[in-house]
Amino acid sequence: MPKSAKHDRACAEFRALQTSRRAVVQAGAASLLGLGLPALFAHQAANQARADFTGTANRLLPGFGKAKRCIFLFMWGGPSQLDTFDLKPNAPADIRGPFQPISTKVPGLHISEHFKQLAGVMDQVAVIRSLSHNDPAHLSSGHTCVTGHLAPVVRSDATPPSSRDTPHIGSVLSKLRPPQSAVPPFVMLPWKVFHPAAPGGQAPGQHGGWLGPTYDPLLATGDPNKADWKLPAIELPPGVTPETLHSRYQLLQQIDAQRAAFDALPRPAAMTQHQARALDLLASPKVREAFNLAKESAETRERYGRNIHGQSVLLGRRLLEHGVPLVNINWHDDGRNFWDTHGNNFNRLKDDLIPPADRALTALLTDLSDRGLLEDTLVAWVGEFGRKPQTTNGTGREHWPYCYSGLLAGAGIAGGAIYGSSDRHAAYPATNACSPHDYAATMLHALGIEAGAKLHDRDGRPHAVYAGEPITALFA
Repeated sequence: MPKSAKHDRACAEFRALQTSRRAVVQAGAASLLGLGLPALFAHQAANQARADFTGTANRLLPGFGKAKRCIFLFMWGGPSQLDTFDLKPNAPADIRGPFQPISTKVPGLHISEHFKQLAGVMDQVAVIRSLSHNDPAHLSSGHTCVTGHLAPVVRSDATPPSSRDTPHIGSVLSKLRPPQSAVPPFVMLPWKVFHPAAPGGQAPGQHGGWLGPTYDPLLATGDPNKADWKLPAIELPPGVTPETLHSRYQLLQQIDAQRAAFDALPRPAAMTQHQARALDLLASPKVREAFNLAKESAETRERYGRNIHGQSVLLGRRLLEHGVPLVNINWHDDGRNFWDTHGNNFNRLKDDLIPPADRALTALLTDLSDRGLLEDTLVAWVGEFGRKPQTTNGTGREHWPYCYSGLLAGAGIAGGAIYGSSDRHAAYPATNACSPHDYAATMLHALGIEAGAKLHDRDGRPHAVYAGEPITALFA
């Protein structure tokens, strides 16, 4: 979207006000009592420097800083826009498919008949129908989706994660807006997305990237729908109670102090703080409770769906309530290519993909609204691209990055809005084309990150946090 003159003036003022970044203090992440957790918190005290984001550019635009927290639902594989949120009932049969549009709570806003529950809460959701880019590869476009920046190697399914990747939005947020309690700043579940048919395997961009591994997410793997699911990172070793852990930590402090006195060297205060944060994570009742789905009623768990996606989203809601700033829920590994429906597209969507997505998203929006949290929680639902309008043998749809749909809700987003439109076959944007860079910029904007924000990598090189324009028309 073109910038207003007012916005241009604000950007100029912002650049003039930028301050130089203080030097980064490098710190190690030695294990606490063999538990290996302090690295998770190294960003809290490794440096007190912040990015150069002290200006006023975004503050003049609608929606800035409305979100205190965010849940990012990444639909790995690429949901078909034609079969979800941008149906074309008048297109030829080999394009429109068998699904019918249904009315929603918002007059004139129609979605797929298989999003039956979501239809009743679409007054809380904005639909973007004009997302577009030109990268048809899962891995590199996945990087763009979760970071808002191009991958180091574009149009590639052969390039795995590396230290050259742009940090995930959650890593950026944990750098700029770290929580002030024991909770982790960024949690990802139930896995890091991986494509078995891609030579590169795991998608890049799901970690701290050039910020370093101390900004990686806390990865909560496995199936939280299983009765015996636990998060190993917050499980104490057998026979070790929180009281015992505190006692051992105090002993460790005494040993370190004696060693420091003997060597006449100062103790690394930052490391002590990292160890204390790791101790907090292990011993904190608040953190342990946040990951305890047994605290939820059977009725609530059923509403979200007794499946891996539903329970992951429910766990995400619990983490937000307990102070985690950003939770990333990746569509899970079901061994059947996720939303990557090259074959059997319609049955896969109808039977396996849309029902759990519909149920979990509807329950999440309803719960957040009922708890008074939706007004300052950003909910994002999007994949890395869409699907080709023409079907393959009448049953599948190939990759199609040139036009697809995404959702946003909460944190000042205008519910019931439709942004942009596609052409008659949902092949290309017809109005208000926008990119995954813009989608990510909209998230950053809502989370209160300035448009001119810069972060420095471990070699001191500056990088712009934004690579797109926030879609401010989405905000009420």
